[in-house]
Amino acid sequence: MPALPFEYRFKLQRLFTIVVAWQIVAVLMTLYERTVSASAVMQRGSVSFDFSTALGFNMAAALMGALMGGSFLVFYVNVRFRDRPYAWTVIAVAASFVLVVAVITALLGSFVALGAGRSLADPQVQAAFVAFVTDPLHAKNIILWGPVVMLTQFTLQISDKFGPRVLWHFLWGRYNVPREEERIFMFADLKSSTTIALRLGNERYHRFLRDYFADLTDPIQYNRGEIYQYVGDEIVVSWNASDGLAGSACLNCFFQMRAAIALKAPKYVERYGAVPAFKAGMHIGHVIAGEFGIIKRDITYSGDVLNTTSRIQGVCNTYEVDLLCSDDLVRRLPPDGRHRVTSRGLVELKGKGMKTGVNSVTLRD
Repeated sequence: MPALPFEYRFKLQRLFTIVVAWQIVAVLMTLYERTVSASAVMQRGSVSFDFSTALGFNMAAALMGALMGGSFLVFYVNVRFRDRPYAWTVIAVAASFVLVVAVITALLGSFVALGAGRSLADPQVQAAFVAFVTDPLHAKNIILWGPVVMLTQFTLQISDKFGPRVLWHFLWGRYNVPREEERIFMFADLKSSTTIALRLGNERYHRFLRDYFADLTDPIQYNRGEIYQYVGDEIVVSWNASDGLAGSACLNCFFQMRAAIALKAPKYVERYGAVPAFKAGMHIGHVIAGEFGIIKRDITYSGDVLNTTSRIQGVCNTYEVDLLCSDDLVRRLPPDGRHRVTSRGLVELKGKGMKTGVNSVTLRD
């Protein structure tokens, strides 16, 4: 069975997260209903509450809602409206929310009505179905689940804005105080960018770069990379050292980025008459990481490793290769049979005043 494309693997991870989160919301909602039913202040007459039944219905509704609504958010809204204003996604999400609630209500109503083992043609079954779908309880579900759906979409948008891992760093205040970390960096630079820009013109070249960076995003995220910066036509990717070394994720990322562009080659030829290609340099070392700024806060890294990585990328043309890695990084990578590493010896990097060992890396046949 062929493996799923990288973009779908990452989207399925997102969908799984939504399913789990909404199941937790369903449990909390059931606990809330149980608390209200036990309150003497809220009771009116004889009120019965079956916790297991309520929990089953709430979790079933949350599961169906997450699979239908979550799939719509992950696979459609946040792809189709990626370059649209947030208001467009709000309208699309609101419309889908109404549709999903209607479908779930009808499905659960059918389950309740058919619980006695009778057919839909039975008048009692039809009456039970109508009673269920018109129950005021569904208004409560709309009021409670509406904000959950909107919060889910807002979180997906913010995650795309900052990157999922960077978002968590902000939320937990990981870099409020500067800290030293060992990180891997990859500087990936677009080839022949000046020629392409002159031929396409400013506006079409901007769209070209936007599509190019968008197509690189899923392989980076799937390999636990963080997009640190876009610098003109260059993208800077960073890993925590343990994440980037595990399973040679940093190397896998580069080759999966190339595969993602190759998969979309017909699109680039049709739209722009050229398929993007890039070269990259990688290095590992210690940096100081911390938050900068007040109004527009960002996480920045400072240290010699960034300058060295940039200069390693700069000598790719010298050796006519697409990927160069430092000796420091190659020594730390786990052995595997997927990559062929060829030493290129010591090279004096511009502005460094010292020589650094570099290695070209290719995929084995």
